[in-house]
Amino acid sequence: MPATLLAFLVFLVVALATFALGSFLDERSARARLMKERLAVVQKAPERAPEEELALLRDEQLSQIPALDSLLRRSERVSAIQKTLAQAGMKLRAGNFLALCVASGIVAAFLVIAFTRTNPAVIWFAMMIGFVLPYSYVSYRRNKRFEKFEELFPEAIDTLARAVRAGHAFTTALEMISNEVAEPVCSEFRKLYEEQKFGMPVRDALLNLTERMPLVDVKFFVTAVMLQRETGGNLAEILDNLSYVIRERFKIQRQVRVYTAQGRLTMALLMGMPPIIVTVMLVLNPAFIQPLFADPIGHTLLVAGIALQTIGYFVIRKIIKIQV
Repeated sequence: MPATLLAFLVFLVVALATFALGSFLDERSARARLMKERLAVVQKAPERAPEEELALLRDEQLSQIPALDSLLRRSERVSAIQKTLAQAGMKLRAGNFLALCVASGIVAAFLVIAFTRTNPAVIWFAMMIGFVLPYSYVSYRRNKRFEKFEELFPEAIDTLARAVRAGHAFTTALEMISNEVAEPVCSEFRKLYEEQKFGMPVRDALLNLTERMPLVDVKFFVTAVMLQRETGGNLAEILDNLSYVIRERFKIQRQVRVYTAQGRLTMALLMGMPPIIVTVMLVLNPAFIQPLFADPIGHTLLVAGIALQTIGYFVIRKIIKIQV
């Protein structure tokens, strides 16, 4: 085992042991501290200014360990990770997710050490790839959920317009959407309905919807509803026009996908050919391709090839991704 990796593992074990000891000691006083904080909030409640607003919903914990939770809350990036997990529809805390990323990186490094005797640079590179893989999966789940939401969003707007035209209140129409439209639209509108039901102003609840779903169509919807509530007008007609615009934009997006099909096929071929060729050569003629994994120069070429493949992927993706 390389000395660099051994030193890293020793540091990791000592750090985890120290943190576990601190968490155990902090766990003993966590409940008492929480009770004191709640009593302090209750005592200061009459002194609150009338215009001051209180948060309707309790902040979610980033970790079940109190010490780790208080540490993670100091970082805005960790809070952004928790927000990304919520947008992906994954019931996972940011602390557990970071632990999963670290474990994935360590497993990737050990796999490289077990199957190939490589230099420390390749081991660290494999560890970085393993650390990023869980976040890539979360980003994939998040994008797929956004696409599903955009697909069902016009249906939700039509349901809202029909309910308003039939004489229902706007808040009642939100409840109808949460009961009739499929996921993920129903869960997001259920949160919107419950927030305003428990006392949050409708404007703030709509703004929270745009934070959970930062999509252009949602921003159009929230802006239209807020303007209608402030200036008046026919809400049903506004929603019908908005639904029509969204569906027309989908038609343009499908046309763009047809025009960029050649670029996407080129990207798939360029990304898939190198690993396929290497796998075929390992099966047909292992002696020919073995220096790529055994020789230090081959390691350098392998890392350079993966880096260039990654850069090429993002360049082609930037070319074929057209905003509508």
